[in-house]
Amino acid sequence: MRRTDWNAADAATRAALLRRPVQVTAAITTTTVAAIIDEVRALGDAALRAYGERFDGVVLDDWRVGEAEFAAAETALDAELRNAIDEAAARIESFHRAGMTSAYALDTAPGVRCERVLRPIRRVGLYVPAGSAPLPSTALMLTIPATLAECPEIVLCTPPRRDGSADPAVLYAARRSGVSRVLKIGGAQAIAAMAFGTASVPRCDKLFGPGNGFVTEAKRQVAMLEGGAAIDMPAGPSEVLVIADAGANAAFVAADLLSQAEHGPDSQVLLISDSDALLDAVAAQVDLQLAVLPRADIARRALQSSRLLRVDSLAQAFEISNDYAPEHLILALRDARAWLPRVQAAGSVFLGDLSAEALGDYCSGTNHVLPTSGAARFTGGLNVASFQLAITVQEVSAQGIAAIGPCAVALAGAEGLDAHRNAVALRLRECVA
Repeated sequence: MRRTDWNAADAATRAALLRRPVQVTAAITTTTVAAIIDEVRALGDAALRAYGERFDGVVLDDWRVGEAEFAAAETALDAELRNAIDEAAARIESFHRAGMTSAYALDTAPGVRCERVLRPIRRVGLYVPAGSAPLPSTALMLTIPATLAECPEIVLCTPPRRDGSADPAVLYAARRSGVSRVLKIGGAQAIAAMAFGTASVPRCDKLFGPGNGFVTEAKRQVAMLEGGAAIDMPAGPSEVLVIADAGANAAFVAADLLSQAEHGPDSQVLLISDSDALLDAVAAQVDLQLAVLPRADIARRALQSSRLLRVDSLAQAFEISNDYAPEHLILALRDARAWLPRVQAAGSVFLGDLSAEALGDYCSGTNHVLPTSGAARFTGGLNVASFQLAITVQEVSAQGIAAIGPCAVALAGAEGLDAHRNAVALRLRECVA
């Protein structure tokens, strides 16, 4: 990892230091994804088969996971993994259930009843990556809030393995949440299929889930196209920013950096510290731990665009972090909670030396589908409300129109909207008479 003194860098260098890998390849990704979407829209299932052969190395006549495959998946998992999925699911469900929003109603004036009611999104599409590594944890993070929201139709797409099967752990996690409509389709083509529909894939109203740069770009494009689907957020290649002081455990920090770097070559990890000794110790630990990681080659590629940044103060570190708006923010600080008010933009925050980011990935209870590429400046992570519609309702009686009608008439008149004014004025005259 390259070390840089932040205060010795000019504005252009600073911008380059924080530039995400996915932004570097944006142009070619945009073009490639647009072609995939166009072909899926035009050719439907035929395009899905062609891309399945090209990208996944398998041609499937039927993408649906049947009951036999679900049963075989559960049998294939050892008891320890099944128990871990069950344990994680229980905590994720508890956390998300506690944070569910509620309907409410109140009288804003005598005879004026205003309400907000909640309705589940009718058909949602979930994407669970399984490229370089299967992600049963993502299946939990998506299916649990979708089922808590009581979405009537849930479609889950995940890439097939070379033998044409889906990852057993992903299937077990999905089935545990009550989701059985699983299709073995991956990549940008899965996003296009769920957004626009094909003969075999139902058209969904909103799409959820993380993915690589191509999946993220596909979500962005379908959300902008006429007739496309809405999306949860830009949830792309993983990223973590660690702010550490001199007292941080260098081995812990290095392990957190590598845990994100091993996700994929387009991941990015950053460490900011006011301690030269800590930066040197972490760099040494990264080399030591990297040497024994099975996914070392992937991590090394990610580390090429990762940085060690030396700052003059922790306050400056928080300024940089808030501008970067990381997906994951680890505060490896003494009295980390005292620094929490300084955080203005982050997907999920991990306080103190023992709060490993990987715990949030799997089983602490929070959701790991989080905004990336700086989107944490304006949106948060996935939750039950992401799968719901909040619909407002108003009911007005004669007493109510008399109470608030004159206000509407005055405002409509000021805006020059006579039909608006008349719609209320007619009712006022009727009620007064």
